[in-house]
Amino acid sequence: MSRPVSRFAIIGALLKKELKAYTRDTVYLALTLLVLVAVPVVFRLLPDSVEETITLAVSPPVAEMVDEAKDALRELGAADERLSALDDSDLAEEHEGMVLVEFDDPERMKDVISGTLEAWRTEDGAVVYRGEGGDRPEGAERVTVQVGIEFPRRFISDVASGERDVTVTVYSDAGVPEEIKGAMRSFVREAAYQLAGEQLPVDLPAEEMIILGEDRAGEQVTLQQKMRPLLLFMILMMETFSMASLVSTEVLQRTVTAVLVTPAKVGDFLAAKTIFGTVMSLSQALIVLALIGGVTSQNWSVMLATLLIGSVMFTGVAMFVGSAGKDFMGQLFYAMLFTIPLLIPTISVMFPGSAAPWVRLIPTYPVIDVLVRSTIHGAGWADVWPSLLYATAWLTMLYGAGVVALKRKVESL
Repeated sequence: MSRPVSRFAIIGALLKKELKAYTRDTVYLALTLLVLVAVPVVFRLLPDSVEETITLAVSPPVAEMVDEAKDALRELGAADERLSALDDSDLAEEHEGMVLVEFDDPERMKDVISGTLEAWRTEDGAVVYRGEGGDRPEGAERVTVQVGIEFPRRFISDVASGERDVTVTVYSDAGVPEEIKGAMRSFVREAAYQLAGEQLPVDLPAEEMIILGEDRAGEQVTLQQKMRPLLLFMILMMETFSMASLVSTEVLQRTVTAVLVTPAKVGDFLAAKTIFGTVMSLSQALIVLALIGGVTSQNWSVMLATLLIGSVMFTGVAMFVGSAGKDFMGQLFYAMLFTIPLLIPTISVMFPGSAAPWVRLIPTYPVIDVLVRSTIHGAGWADVWPSLLYATAWLTMLYGAGVVALKRKVESL
């Protein structure tokens, strides 16, 4: 009399079958290996620093405006103290966070800002130019200008004499934030009063700077840091396609009916699919995480829990997609149909800020939110447990839908 086979032994046998089927699918196996190699390589090629300095260009050079102003002010009868004050002006002084570059020709300054002309600054501070096909100047540093200010050559003398129709043109690259443009306009106004020897027309109140939250001045988030949670999320999602392909193949070829004539039950089949999909997705994410970094003694448990939730969530999606597809193209269509909306919250990684309420309703939002906060900002359990609870609720719904859909499909064969 044969002994009854335990459920664990049956599920173990089904897992071996899943692994063999997975390794025989050369397309998805090759893609998996390619992704595991390519993702860390791409991550290492991403910039790991942030340029926090604004390069400001002015034309004409400040020295020329000062020399012209001296002659004009002498004709107006200005005192020697007033003239010597112009030499003490710090308009051309480089402040923290700002590099000043002076151009003789405003047209060349505009070409440099628009990117049609390269500007290089030599060791003695002179600016040289390189057009298309030209040689790189030796011992010079490339200058990338974001904002440029074109002053009238009589700017100082006109302001000092009280002229009202003084026009200063501010040029900026299309990618410069609006707050930087506003700061440059304020800089022009302050420079006008300073060079004219006048006080600002307002009394500034005493101020005390208090920064709420984490001050990241000097520690801006790099592109590498932004892409780390996004890459981990993509690894979790990619397993949806391979897992859905395995499910769809077994359903279409009716392999599952052959499995069910053995002592295995539908519950064993679903358990094996769940375990295999979760382990494959989680293991790949952990491999990539080990290669690209981001784990600390404070966030490792949060990261593990988040990746586990994401793995089970996408396994449920894969089971639902695999049971719905009637052929390879149909399975691929359903996979894209379900995964593309789930990618929308990842935009919050590249463009941080308050996500729209409808974005927060997408099931994957709490997953990517926790990945961002734990890898970039070092958040712990006390900070992310509401998001993990929210993700678990969505996990229950998506996984439950996948199990029900696949169970009905199997029972209908």
